[in-house]
Amino acid sequence: MLTKRRSSILSVLSELYPDARSELHFNNEFELLISVVLSAQCTDKKVNQTTPGLFHKFNNFGALSKASLVDVEKIIRPINYYRTKSRNIIETAKLISSLHNGAVPRTMEELTELPGVGRKTANVILSELGIKPSIAVDTHVFRVSKRLGIAAGESPLEVEESLKKNFPPESWRDLHHRLIFHGRRICKARAPGCGECSLAAGCPSRIEGPS
Repeated sequence: MLTKRRSSILSVLSELYPDARSELHFNNEFELLISVVLSAQCTDKKVNQTTPGLFHKFNNFGALSKASLVDVEKIIRPINYYRTKSRNIIETAKLISSLHNGAVPRTMEELTELPGVGRKTANVILSELGIKPSIAVDTHVFRVSKRLGIAAGESPLEVEESLKKNFPPESWRDLHHRLIFHGRRICKARAPGCGECSLAAGCPSRIEGPS
């Protein structure tokens, strides 16, 4: 059951970010999976600038599975760790083409068997495709939820389980995106904007400004 404070946090976040959603650009499940894999330790903006060229040349898992490593590396070179990610997305495309009939797997276990797909990425896929309620814990969700005191834990998995315990499944997708938006815009890692934060009044991590 939601406490009054958790319910209030959900309400405030929904007012602040009514249209919160993934800032990655994708048109189908192929583009979603590849974009999320490429976004690891890279900005969504950089991924969005790079993927149009990739998807124009390779528009499904079958096409990408036949791509040469050199060709993919040339296209996604602006993205962090492009060499590793190039190998991963080609191998992932091969596995999905051969083992899953060209469709994105529908379970956590199958997704995390793909190169470059960890639990966070799998949770994003499961949530965005509406397969099952999930909440992905990236650096923003981890930081903001702990600062707000709505989750506990020393690892992303512990924070994920804490958030799932504290909030109803139907809220997880939106909560994930709204915590990310809040982390990017207000509750930043090095300089949290407590003075302009609508959640500051009840926040246990609030930093007071100069008197």
